[in-house]
Amino acid sequence: MNDAMPEPVPAGAAPQDAHEPSAPAPLGVARELTGHPGVDGHLARLAEVDDLPADGHLEVYEDVHRGLRAELTSLDAHPAPRPNENRS
Repeated sequence: MNDAMPEPVPAGAAPQDAHEPSAPAPLGVARELTGHPGVDGHLARLAEVDDLPADGHLEVYEDVHRGLRAELTSLDAHPAPRPNENRS
């Protein structure tokens, strides 16, 4: 056929410009341990997005962000004094 007329699409076939979402694929981002168990636990959750479609990433990212903020906030909390720590 000529350039003015596109090739006919066989019955049941999707047109070439139809967009199908691709399957989830690992992002390949290396995660390094920090040595802080709470932080490392939250960062490990980021591996979950490797198995999710893109529209599922936001929920995981927001949850990890909340957890990391909580860990950071906990650093500002003063620990309770230990026994015999307030001796005069």
